[in-house]
Amino acid sequence: MEHETLTYSFFLIFTGAAVLATLALATRQPIIIAYIVLGALLGPSGFQLINDVNLIAEVSKIGIVFLLFLLGLDMQPQSLLHILRKATVVAIVSCAVFALAGFTVAISFGYSTMESAIIGIAMMFSSTIIGIKLLPTTVLHHKPVGEMMIGLLLLQDLLAIVVLIILLSGESGQIDYFALGKAALATPLLVAVAYAFVRFALLPIIKRFDRIHEFIFLIALGWCLGLAELAKLVGLSHEIGAFVGGVSLATSPIALYIADQLRPLRDFFLILFFFSLGAGFNLDMLAEVALPALVLGALMLGLKPLVFRVLLGQLSEQKALSWDVGLRLGQNSEFSLLIAQVAIAASLIGSEASHLIQATAIYTFVVSSYIVIFNVPNPIAVSDRLRRD
Repeated sequence: MEHETLTYSFFLIFTGAAVLATLALATRQPIIIAYIVLGALLGPSGFQLINDVNLIAEVSKIGIVFLLFLLGLDMQPQSLLHILRKATVVAIVSCAVFALAGFTVAISFGYSTMESAIIGIAMMFSSTIIGIKLLPTTVLHHKPVGEMMIGLLLLQDLLAIVVLIILLSGESGQIDYFALGKAALATPLLVAVAYAFVRFALLPIIKRFDRIHEFIFLIALGWCLGLAELAKLVGLSHEIGAFVGGVSLATSPIALYIADQLRPLRDFFLILFFFSLGAGFNLDMLAEVALPALVLGALMLGLKPLVFRVLLGQLSEQKALSWDVGLRLGQNSEFSLLIAQVAIAASLIGSEASHLIQATAIYTFVVSSYIVIFNVPNPIAVSDRLRRD
């Protein structure tokens, strides 16, 4: 659209989101779906009222960073280490099963071996945003469901970084072992730097000026975004940096106050994320990938809960816990969208394979949201019995 500005785009997004969210709640639909539908309606494939989707998507990524930072604030370091040890085998085995299933479906629909392999890789991960946004903060954090989900998602994020480094090496034909080694060394170093800075600099400053609420809010933003950028600089991701930043502050008495202050800001940016997800999909390609996307999406939605149920059952987890985690992690990840972008930029896959990955992700986002909202406790459930803040 001519004369499109960020202010005008925000007007359309948030006014439209308010209208569709009202309709969604009135008809007992997941509110997240309203944001995705709005993106499809207003974006380049819809009424073309907002065409600069890349700008909105870039801004919306801050919401994911805040989400992981807040998640870290709710995790005690000792508890996190314990759950990571338990979740490692589950994460590795489940990712292998999902990758093999995705590869098998893709190759059966006539995609090349390379395309099928990348499609399979994109199926390995579950959505941090869907999983955590629909996780009740006050009820499930520090409890087995929340801790196990956090451990699995964190390990998946680390594995996704390895995958992206390998894909970024695709054009040269050689894996960038230097980048892989740097990322492996950077993780413990980032944790050490974060804890040292919090203990010897950040907490003394906060203690001195903790009566000035605006200053605490500013310090929290700076620490979250600063560590996110540091993580990106050393070969990790913004999300992992933000999570480490949150965990490093988790033992501080100020952690709960910071979490309460940042939640509205997180929700603001997450609305933009779901909008950009709907706006960024090319609806013209939908007909070409509809059947394989439906098959692949249905397989993931059915397979992921079952696999997590079996694997977690081997760890002597309660049956109810295993199904709960499986249902919450039954969708594809936002990382799959990034994998599709990187792979097509490196000429490893064609546009049809890329759109198949995107269509499957959106399909599983939508259906999984319905499954979670109508079956397990969550903050936006349409049933009073399941609604937990």
